[in-house]
Parts: sequence; structure tokens; C-alpha cells
Amino acid sequence: MTTATSVFVSEPGDRGVLQVREHDVPAPAAGEVQVEVAAAGVNFIDVYKRQGIYPVPTPFVLGEEGAGTVAAVGPEVSGVAVGDRVAWCQAAGSMSSLTNKPADKVVPVPAGVGLDVAAAAMLQGLTAHYLVTSTYAVREGDIALVHAAAGGVGQLLVQLITARGATVVATAGTDEKLDIARALGAQHLINYSTFSSSDDLAAAVRSAAGRGVDVVYDGVGKATFDASLASLRPRGMMVLFGGASGQVPPFDLQRLNTGGSLFVTRPTLGNYVADRDELEWRAREVLGAIADGSLAIDIGGRYALADAASAYEALEGRQTTGKLILVPGA
Repeated sequence: MTTATSVFVSEPGDRGVLQVREHDVPAPAAGEVQVEVAAAGVNFIDVYKRQGIYPVPTPFVLGEEGAGTVAAVGPEVSGVAVGDRVAWCQAAGSMSSLTNKPADKVVPVPAGVGLDVAAAAMLQGLTAHYLVTSTYAVREGDIALVHAAAGGVGQLLVQLITARGATVVATAGTDEKLDIARALGAQHLINYSTFSSSDDLAAAVRSAAGRGVDVVYDGVGKATFDASLASLRPRGMMVLFGGASGQVPPFDLQRLNTGGSLFVTRPTLGNYVADRDELEWRAREVLGAIADGSLAIDIGGRYALADAASAYEALEGRQTTGKLILVPGA
């Protein structure tokens, strides 16, 4: 056994249920690798699990994403060796100084990409990748609405959509955040805090775009959902991939008819990294783009494990730009 320091959720609830404590970590089992964690990503899925929206038996170690150096390899593992630099996402228990992970969940980190950057890139980078390549395959000439465009996923969406020759209408809650979206390639900028109704926000989107948009990427949820639907062209697609402002309540499907035969989908990353080949493809493209400089990752804040509650306070309060990470050695 080896001792690790980890962020635990003691019971479902608010940030007060987070506990940082030491515990024993066993040697890696068959099919596992043990990793000294350099950094772990802070994500809204952690909030949903902490709150019990996604039920997980407690207590459990929080975190889905990270990067580090392989310290030990269990039986029946090939292709991964001690000393390898690896990253992962959708692997529970990542907010720890030391963790065991399934070997088929980790991917190599290319030279020139820091482990902190890799940790910041995995979940949101792979999410942005599947959203623009698979959920709705963005094409040259498309117009896409991206809400929270200065956030972690938002910044990546703006870059990937622009690289595919499409136009981005970006929304954010402050002009400073819109400046970030502009620098990343967004052509139209809307401060949604200046609108008192969903209809007014949708009208601003349509005015900026010159028509209804082809696709909306909405990770905000409840606060923007109505405006998102109203911003679409006939047969446009609403991609709801998160709920930073709260979960969207049930709605009348007839609205899709009256809106112009609209599509709505609620995708999740797990269905888009369904096998090892797909995981490797997406990770290779995202991390490779970071390595060659064509994709920028903004780390908006670094926190020690002991300060995990502060990191989530910033995330849940929508006070952040870019990606927040926890650094076990800090």
C-alpha cells in the first residue's frame, strides 16, 4: 500500500461536503496503471456528482480527468511503461496525489505538452472535438452560436469551429469575456447580461448572424435554453451539453415543430469515446493540435487540493475563464 492525499465527497451536498484526507492506495490491479498525478481538471460533472444529480455511492474521490507520470504497471498491461507521461478523462477518482487508472483509459501526452496543460485539455478538449466533428459536423459556411464562449469548452469550440471555416456568434456575461472570444476568432459578440428576455437575446443573435444559426452549442442550460431554440434556422440543431445555470426542465416537443422542424440533442462524452480507437483518435487530434500550436488551452486558475472548495466556488459562480485545475504538489 502507498499513501495518497485526495479530495473526497463525504455525502451528496454543497461544497461543504468536500474533505481532503490521506488514504491507502493499493498496487495497481490487472489492467491498471498507477500514476503520480501532476494535475487534475475541475469540471461541472464533478458538481453534478457531488450534488447527487449523477448518483455515486459515498464516500468517493472526486474528479474525472488528469495527467501525470506512470509510477507502476499492473499485470496484463501492454503499451504503457513506468515513466510514461499520460493523461485521461472519464476515469473517476482523479483528484488525488496518486491514483490507479484503467490502462485502456490513459493516452500518451506528446512531447512539448505540459502535464498541467494535458490535464486541462482532456475532458473539455475531447468534448469540443466530438461536438464539432460528430454531434453536429461543422462545415465551411455554417454559423454557430456558442454560449459561454470564454469558458473552458467555449474557448475550444470557438477555435475548432473557426478552423473549420464556419462563423461563430459568441455570447458571454461580460465584455472582458467577449474580448477573449474575439481573440480566439469569434466574429460576432453578444453580452447576454444586457438582455432581459430570451426573445431579445435570440433577436440579437439573429441580427448578428443575418439569419437563424445552423447550430447552437449550449453548456449553460436553463438560463439560455429558450433563446437557443429561438435562435435556430429551420431544421437547425440545438446541442445541449451542460447545465451551468441549472438543468433544463421538461418542455413541449411541439415547440420543435413550430420552430421549424428543429433538432435537440443532449450528448455526453462517453458515447463519443465508445472504444479505444475513438478515444485515441480524439486525444491524438486535440493534444496534437496543442503541440503544434494550432489549439490554445487557457488555464484560468491553479488550486491546491486543500483549496478544492474555492475552485468549485469560482466554477459554479461562473467567475472563471478558461480551465481550472487542481495541482496535488501545490
